[in-house]
Amino acid sequence: MLIDCCWVACSLQLNFEFRSDQILGDEMGFVGRFFFVTLTLLFAVLFKSYREFTAPAPVPDIDYQEYWGPGDGKNYKENVEIKPFQLAYGDDAIEKLKNKLDDRPSLVEPLEGTAFEYGFNSKRLQEILNFWREDYLDRWDERQKYLNSFPQFKTQVQGLDIHFLRVKPEVRNPKRIIPLLMLHGWPGSVREFYEIIPKLVTRSDEKEYVFEVIVPSLPGYGFSQGASKQGLSPAKIAVIMRNLMVRLGFQKFYVHGGDWGSVVGNLMATFFQNEVLGVHLTMCMNTAHIASVKNLIGALAPSLVVDDKNVDFYYPYLDRLKLLIAETGYMHIQATKPDTIGAVLTGNPIGLVAYILEKFSTWTNPNYRKLSDGGLEKYFSLDALLDNVMIYYLTDSITTSQRLYAETFNIKELSREWDRIPTQVPAACAKFRHELFIQTDWALRDHFWNLIQSNHFDDGGHFVAMQLPDVLYRDIVQFVNRLYRREEQ
Repeated sequence: MLIDCCWVACSLQLNFEFRSDQILGDEMGFVGRFFFVTLTLLFAVLFKSYREFTAPAPVPDIDYQEYWGPGDGKNYKENVEIKPFQLAYGDDAIEKLKNKLDDRPSLVEPLEGTAFEYGFNSKRLQEILNFWREDYLDRWDERQKYLNSFPQFKTQVQGLDIHFLRVKPEVRNPKRIIPLLMLHGWPGSVREFYEIIPKLVTRSDEKEYVFEVIVPSLPGYGFSQGASKQGLSPAKIAVIMRNLMVRLGFQKFYVHGGDWGSVVGNLMATFFQNEVLGVHLTMCMNTAHIASVKNLIGALAPSLVVDDKNVDFYYPYLDRLKLLIAETGYMHIQATKPDTIGAVLTGNPIGLVAYILEKFSTWTNPNYRKLSDGGLEKYFSLDALLDNVMIYYLTDSITTSQRLYAETFNIKELSREWDRIPTQVPAACAKFRHELFIQTDWALRDHFWNLIQSNHFDDGGHFVAMQLPDVLYRDIVQFVNRLYRREEQ
């Protein structure tokens, strides 16, 4: 009996220990399976999010007739006539400007030991105002003649009078002529391209062809009419620029752009991939989320995403970000209250020249903040700089030019994520050391699927067409040379 009881007790104990181990094993198995399933689901969700995050978006439907002029566009009938245009500002306009420059306020002295760190140095501003009043304006007939030196025209596109230069080469063989649309930005104008145009339209040993150059004033800039309706974003301007080229008889063409011209040119190469032969930009950007992630990855491991010789073009990332923040205070104002700052600057030559020329100083090289003269004449002549200012002043277009920021940097427009649409158009990026914003090719290729040229230059800033026209010219030619014979066949 004792033996039987011991056997039963031992059996019960063994059975209990076995069932405990089984239960514990089952629990451990359940936990393992739970974590496995959870991790699998999490991975699937992350993968799905990544696919959606990086998935190419389709080209949107384009409204080629969207009306931007005043009033109701239902009865609008477009005037397709192309009319010659010339600047014709006489003595009255110039005398009025002289009087304003004579009646200038007493500018506050700069702080001791400062140059352009607080903005435009007032002593340097006085020198420029004196030159403008006593020298430049006395030669206005000469400057106006120079601004009229290229053939100019106006035509109506989608309710707006669009101004443009059209410079044809003297070449008989049409196969040797390549149409090139050149797009400026803010606070630039068509004046940015005056130095490079003669190089493009003349023969040279560097190319077998010549360009026919079309340089529009963007809507609301200079001599082009501003929109009367809200919403004229770069995407909408891209349609206007495409329609302009079709109006001029070009079914296929090349595009070059800088600043806003880079944004518009990029969008033209995105929306009209069967019409744009190639796009050459000096401020290439991919604003899609995946590019931002790649920018951060590059900041952590630069050598993984860019050649060692070019690392300092992009990194340290924090230094680049600080520079961008320091130089874009104007952007926040213009993206939120463009009409307020426009009212301050319209008809105010002193404020206008300081506001615009400050950008030609520090956007050419941020180190020019340390120079009392702002380094303005290291690359630019005062005549050239004031030509550009005069276009804004005489046309009262500073407000309408600044509205482009408000039409771009808003939730509705930013949510469209245009750069998620890939473009197969051959693309080239000319990267200059002191450009405001530069991205690695690794980030750019998610949008520019056919990026065939990416050159880095140790000099140069934001207004390179005026600053280094020879360098920009050679880069454009190098790009088109890669494609010319292909298009000729």
